[in-house]
Amino acid sequence: MVSMVTEEFDEKMRNIPNYEANGHVKQSEPQRSGPSKSASDNSQSHFEHPMSLDEFRSRAHEAVDFICDYYSRVDSLPVRSSVEPGFLHKQLPTEAPQQGEKWDVIMKDVEDKIVPGLTHWQSSNFFAYYPCNSSFPGMLGEMLCAGFATQNFSWIGSPAATELETIVMDWLGKLLGLPQQFLSRDSEGSLGPGGGVIQGTASEAALVCMLAARARIMQGRPTTDMANLVAYTSDQAHSSCKKATMIAGITNLRVLKTKESAAWALQADTLQQAIEQDLQAGLIPFYVFATAGTTSTATVDDLRGLATVSKPHNIWVHVDAAYAGATAVIPSMRHWFDGVELTDSFSFNPHKWLLTNFDCAALWVTDSAPLKTALSLTPSFLQAKGNALDYKDWQIPLGRRFRALKVWFVLRTYGQEGLQKYLEHHLRLAKLFQGFVEADDRFEIMAPPRFGLICFALKGVGKAGNAAFLDAINSSGKVFMIHTEVGGKFMLRFALGSTYVQQHHVEAAWAVIQSKADAVMAQEANLM
Repeated sequence: MVSMVTEEFDEKMRNIPNYEANGHVKQSEPQRSGPSKSASDNSQSHFEHPMSLDEFRSRAHEAVDFICDYYSRVDSLPVRSSVEPGFLHKQLPTEAPQQGEKWDVIMKDVEDKIVPGLTHWQSSNFFAYYPCNSSFPGMLGEMLCAGFATQNFSWIGSPAATELETIVMDWLGKLLGLPQQFLSRDSEGSLGPGGGVIQGTASEAALVCMLAARARIMQGRPTTDMANLVAYTSDQAHSSCKKATMIAGITNLRVLKTKESAAWALQADTLQQAIEQDLQAGLIPFYVFATAGTTSTATVDDLRGLATVSKPHNIWVHVDAAYAGATAVIPSMRHWFDGVELTDSFSFNPHKWLLTNFDCAALWVTDSAPLKTALSLTPSFLQAKGNALDYKDWQIPLGRRFRALKVWFVLRTYGQEGLQKYLEHHLRLAKLFQGFVEADDRFEIMAPPRFGLICFALKGVGKAGNAAFLDAINSSGKVFMIHTEVGGKFMLRFALGSTYVQQHHVEAAWAVIQSKADAVMAQEANLM
């Protein structure tokens, strides 16, 4: 069919001077009379790119060398950038260059102007936020993704991209021990209602699941009921839940209080009480955003209890395990996710703690129908073979990258055993650091240690003293951490998970922490 269309098109175009069909140029017949034409009228259109294939091959080798050199020295660089806002504006022109520049000049600017403004997330001395993993197999997957440059909104857009994603998400789901209903195919290979999809971030996963929950609860209801929908989460949940309600137009969000006595985890009885109150007020509960590994302290909500309370009311329960979810690779860690089989969706970020370069958020649903109800839109120009498999109907944007490649590369290069050993290594380092803190009576553990996160503080110096303590640590350039506040208590967070961190990095970080503690304690003593 394609060849017939091409031949018909070529036939129509043969009357156009210098039309090139199948690599052959048809020369114009000389004009016998009439006004003369300029040379440009008969010339072929041609554009010469500034970088040829051969030069790209050479420059790509140089770029890999640059990356390898960066990784060989990144641990010696100050972890946190010390530049001030607006630093780059002062160094770069206000407009793009009129003429193209030499590649060597561009790369010199990368080294001189860009690298100093980076916070080095891949440094083994990075213990802030949660990790943003990278690995060499993941990078190679990104390289091929960029090289293929496919647009994978539909199955026909690149069948391999869609089908590899389905396969890889089932691999990953089985690796985590997820229940069968979250997988796309059953043991006999038949497609089921559930399945996995790669989103950009856990925030996107939270939003699309909220939209799916809204579509499910609104079936058969008048549109006026939209104003009465109510969602629930905890005061420890990620802000992405609040942002999802803003985007989805949900005006009722219950941010439920957690207690220190429950390690700041959301409990079923708290949710039950809120649901009952809202039902009595004529509202329609429809969505619960539960967390397995909160940002502040890595606590885990009562997943089983929350799901049990929600089910009688057809409330969608979404589990955000952005950081901690990776640890389900280790069978002995799966108790943290007890009850996930009762929930509707589960997501975690391989780009946080499973060696897959950003962006890559894995999302599974037990039933994709509400997701498609909320998000499916197939105009005539997108109607094609395989539409039932299109991942465009599982996400907000139309376009999508070939992100499954890098996950595939990571899973095949490390294997299940390699990934388990990688995470076990980090968990051992977290225990090591916890032991350091507990052995020094100047410090106290501020929240129960979970996964690779230890929250601690200096005793007796208050919020101001601990803030100064953290600033001194980060100003050294040798370690980077951040703080949080829970229940009115200021605490420092030490988050393990950087790709190449080893025991000696943790020991060196502890030495810096101790030395800065000495200085802060001495200053406090002088003030007394």
